Amino acid sequence: MNARLVVTFTTLIVFLIAALAVPLGLAYASHRTNRLLLDRRADATRFAELADAAARDDDRTGLITEVARYADLYGAAVRVRDRDGSILVSAGRFEADDREATRLALSGRTTEDLPTVSPFGPATVLLAEPAGRDAQLSGVVLLEAPTGQARLDVSLVWGALAAGALVALAYSALAARRLARWILRPVTELDRTTRAIAQGQLDARAHPGVGPTELRRLEERFNAMADAVSAAMERQRAFVADASHELRTPLTVLGLRLENLEPHLRAEGTAEYAEAMSELDRLALLVEDLLALARVEAGAGLAGKEAALGERLAVWREVYAAKGVCLVADVPDTAVVPEAAARIADIALDNAQKFVPEGGTVTVTLDGGVLRVADDGPGLGEEERAEALGRFWRSGAHANVPGSGLGLAIAAELAKACGATLRLRPAVPHGLVVELAMAQP
Repeated sequence: MNARLVVTFTTLIVFLIAALAVPLGLAYASHRTNRLLLDRRADATRFAELADAAARDDDRTGLITEVARYADLYGAAVRVRDRDGSILVSAGRFEADDREATRLALSGRTTEDLPTVSPFGPATVLLAEPAGRDAQLSGVVLLEAPTGQARLDVSLVWGALAAGALVALAYSALAARRLARWILRPVTELDRTTRAIAQGQLDARAHPGVGPTELRRLEERFNAMADAVSAAMERQRAFVADASHELRTPLTVLGLRLENLEPHLRAEGTAEYAEAMSELDRLALLVEDLLALARVEAGAGLAGKEAALGERLAVWREVYAAKGVCLVADVPDTAVVPEAAARIADIALDNAQKFVPEGGTVTVTLDGGVLRVADDGPGLGEEERAEALGRFWRSGAHANVPGSGLGLAIAAELAKACGATLRLRPAVPHGLVVELAMAQP
């Protein structure tokens, strides 16, 4: 938008400068042409008087001398014709066709205007002046004058106007750039703030103070809206965290009381008791995951922390060995990743050990800042992969598998917290790949 505003302002300025400079240039060219006409017509009038006197006295000696001297001095061409059109005196080289000018002059009309002189021409102008008065015309004087000096004057003035226009355009373009920046400063600030908020910096705010009043008000209202949204999200996270934390104790107590009831159960109530304990365990797991999600969203304990990925994988090898699943780790022994990335690996490995059948393989690789956990289990369809990162999502085929449906949602929040990108891809020939592209330092 900044470039478009500058182009718009500059275009308007170009039209304004052109509207001033072009008429000035044309006016000066017309003025210089009129000056040339007046100067040369005075000379032609003087020659017409000499020609009339020479016709009355029948002596053209003085006329010939004056014409020759004038032609040599000014580089002009002068020709005197009688009433019949015959040439009486001529000096200099005539290049123009003087027949129409001679006809008009013999009818008593003098030259009233000339072609406008510009840097591009004409090279010469032709003036005709009748000799004699009224019906007693004795002939006509034709003067073809060079326009070199007049064209030079016009060129200098036009050049000065062009240089002034360019200077004015340069300063105007600079002013237009500053004006556009001033106008768009609030928009730029809002763009920076929205980008920061989208990247997870919920405390980012615009800094009003520069720009049009309307846009400054927009910044203030945007900040107020961001404060309201941030406060609402903070209250929501606090509620989830508090509720999850407060539910842990009652659930623990409830679990202990149910366990204390087990010796007093009848045989026919054993199945119901087992289902109740299973539901209690699922509820406890859900509370724990909700609490973990609330902590992740608040960024608790993640900033700047790192973890040794090899040590994490060593613990998971024992879990996988107990389930008869092979865990292959193509990770350097000294590999260190952000704590959030290590937690995401834990979540992916925990999911994989639930769904990969005995004898299956799970492979963990770390290459170029990309962590992949690939399994050869049943995997997920394209639509399921698109929804799997949402909260409480569970595949219809995995309804009987223990879990809260928050694992991958927590992984997605962890990825956002460390500036990484989390993707779910299909494995070949079957299975699922959890891919985490970590931000490079």
